[in-house]
Amino acid sequence: MQMSNSTFPTEFLLLPFADTRELQLLHFALFLGIYLAALLGNGLILTAIACNHRLHTPMYFFLLNLALLDLGTITTTVPKAMANSLWDTTTISYSGCATQAFFFIVFVTAEFYLLTIMAYDRYIAICKPLHYGTIMANRTCVNMIAAVWGSTFLYAVLHNANTFSLPLCQGNLLDQFFCELPQILKLSCSDAYLREAALLVVSTILGFVCFIFLVLSYVQILRAVLRIPSQQGRYKAFSTCLPHLVVISLFISTGIFAYLKPPSISSPFLNLLLAVLYSMVPPALNPLIYSMQNKELKCAVRRRIWRMFSSTYKDPFTLQ
Repeated sequence: MQMSNSTFPTEFLLLPFADTRELQLLHFALFLGIYLAALLGNGLILTAIACNHRLHTPMYFFLLNLALLDLGTITTTVPKAMANSLWDTTTISYSGCATQAFFFIVFVTAEFYLLTIMAYDRYIAICKPLHYGTIMANRTCVNMIAAVWGSTFLYAVLHNANTFSLPLCQGNLLDQFFCELPQILKLSCSDAYLREAALLVVSTILGFVCFIFLVLSYVQILRAVLRIPSQQGRYKAFSTCLPHLVVISLFISTGIFAYLKPPSISSPFLNLLLAVLYSMVPPALNPLIYSMQNKELKCAVRRRIWRMFSSTYKDPFTLQ
């Protein structure tokens, strides 16, 4: 362990997934498969929405941003983990750790806020359909997304500035496979960590407010759906919310269990498993969840795949 000024390490040591070379290569292959699946799924959703004018609506605009955030989340953590497994190392530089922690906060926080906005969008679409075009105007949607990105960048700057200005005297070994602020705070030996703790309390309160808003939105949606007289109408209305509800449940349940689990059941292996669940599984599964339940999106994705393959295997003589 190398130190600078006795309190700031020049690098951090990440928690390895395996000790043997065979398991390290297996871990590399597994992560590569998940990463490529996330790139393909979210990339197809991005191109399908961007290239199909019929999908230029608020719901798909939010879904496009969700795909961007999923790509950012998984790209922040997985490539470095794969490189460490491939080259049999566990190190990450101090600046690299700060950068990774910063972007992970940005993407994860922005995704939670975006999921809250998407719940509001579904609430307006089902509970106030006649006013949907007025309330969810294009300019309003753009302003909401701009507010999400701007606030999360500021939030991440405050967190990183507080955390990485703290002196560390508990070594440089992180109990995680990527740089995570709670793990870095464990290495602090200064009372200054109370500043970051206060910021975390404020963050928890904001997260709880968003969670309550999500619950209330879906309570109102469920009441409106149950008032629809026909069964087919109820199914059609609720089917537009089902993918979003599944994504929210996956995102919140994995995050809550990872950070609020009892200390008695904590272990390095469980921490790694939970980290994979909340940092890698949602970005890889979200495209599948949305495309399976949304016929318009499914058709648009299929058309993009068909056009890619048809252009790839086109007869070269037809171009002459």
